[in-house]
Amino acid sequence: MPIKGKVLAVNTSRDKGTKKRNAHRCELLMGFGLKGDAHGGNWHRQVSLLANESIDKMRQKGLKATYGDFAENITTEGIDLMSLPIGTTLRIGREAILRMTQKGKECHDRCAIYYQMGDCVMPREGVFAEVLQPGQIVVGDSIEVMEE
Repeated sequence: MPIKGKVLAVNTSRDKGTKKRNAHRCELLMGFGLKGDAHGGNWHRQVSLLANESIDKMRQKGLKATYGDFAENITTEGIDLMSLPIGTTLRIGREAILRMTQKGKECHDRCAIYYQMGDCVMPREGVFAEVLQPGQIVVGDSIEVMEE
């Protein structure tokens, strides 16, 4: 049985190191990431994903966190992202396909998010991916782990 989840938010920002806002829909561009997003570019971290389950851990610590507050592009639900191996491919909606390239990240400096939120879960539980197949993604879209 395939592993499935869903998209809760599609978040973008004009600047790096800041919270993102839920655009509700966006185009995933080949070799870039989300159209208009500050983190997009021709590199291995084109798209960031963070599970709502991870955000809930921060809420349980008393933080008033919402989608995009940790600068994630796609807020997910129902998939344990950190349990998936690097190289896993994910289909989002009907067209878009991502390949996971990195789990977590090292933060050299504490960004605005850390100072605003008091902590940041993205370096510990966020995952990063590159766009293998472009397409429109929308809040409510299914996310499916594709069979290798």
